[in-house]
Amino acid sequence: MSSPIGVGFIGVGVISDTYLENLSSFPDVEVLILGDLDLDRARSQAEKHGVPAHGSAQDVLDHPGVQVVVNLTIPAVHAEVSSSAIAAGKHVWTEKPLGLDRESTAALLQQAEAAGLRVGCAPDTVLGAGVQTAKRAILDGVIGRPLFAQTSMQWQGPEVFHPNPGFLFAKGAGPLLDMGPYYFTTLVSLFGTVDKVAAVGLKAREERTIQVGEKAGTTFPVEVPSTISVLTQFEGGQTGTSLLSFDSPLARQGIVEIHGTEGSLVVPDPNMFEGRIAYVKPFETFGERPPEQEWIEIPQQGPATGRGLGLLDMVRAIHEDRQHVASGEVGYHVLDVMLSAEESAASGEFVTVQSSVAEVPPVPADFDPFASTL
Repeated sequence: MSSPIGVGFIGVGVISDTYLENLSSFPDVEVLILGDLDLDRARSQAEKHGVPAHGSAQDVLDHPGVQVVVNLTIPAVHAEVSSSAIAAGKHVWTEKPLGLDRESTAALLQQAEAAGLRVGCAPDTVLGAGVQTAKRAILDGVIGRPLFAQTSMQWQGPEVFHPNPGFLFAKGAGPLLDMGPYYFTTLVSLFGTVDKVAAVGLKAREERTIQVGEKAGTTFPVEVPSTISVLTQFEGGQTGTSLLSFDSPLARQGIVEIHGTEGSLVVPDPNMFEGRIAYVKPFETFGERPPEQEWIEIPQQGPATGRGLGLLDMVRAIHEDRQHVASGEVGYHVLDVMLSAEESAASGEFVTVQSSVAEVPPVPADFDPFASTL
């Protein structure tokens, strides 16, 4: 890698701003073109962020300088667009989820492997200083042998702020597939392969009402559980319980706790790149009532940045001939876990997760996205 890797975007909605802001600060990559179904939006974003070219998705695929395509399209076409990029000879970084079904996403990974190309998949928050500091603490034995995890993401739902929230309650979304990737990717990064899952779900209402925007007062159908509780059993023997809800008047998000034989660790919000890491040790003995437990803070170590970090790691991994952290294989396994949870909620039975994933490597504490490796 003697010059910055050329990057092109397909899809430049709201989330593209944070990607473009971060990628423009990484010297190892260079954004060359933005593509979108809405050509005016592609032009506007290109002008806003100083990108030299804009056009359609096909223009991005045809651009000779583009080596990596960033796929920020809607989830329903993630696999299709990524497959087109692979067919055009480009590596792919895609927003989560990797796809919406096992067949097309597995085919995508097989296509990429046959072509000698990489697929990376969000969320890349697991590469941030928060989760990585927590991971290193676990590997260092701070809490002994990890036993179980608890996660929670609960609030009243996106119709209170989103002007068109219907798609978030449609098949392929709901709190499980919309927010679940952050939590399950973190757990897979910490514990490895999920062996089996059990889940129960419910719908608070069959229809919901848009609260803001031009469509305020309009109702839309709820197609998937708006609350789901998932029990996970990992191959390593650990277990996890996860609550994901769009029905809770009490807002409580970003809860990730890992409990071990020698302590309990609080992991930062997996939807963020930074946050508090702290743990408590078990009591040795106490009298009539236990004293207040003392929290031991762990200073963060690692890059302080945002979305795009996973793409940068993938680009460097290609150059260094190593596995990248937020890989397509991890994205597929997390998708498989979530689809298995949906199936369990429908059947009332445990579902064995058919896929597996290699141990997810940690990010070195001295990984510096702003220092060129060229």
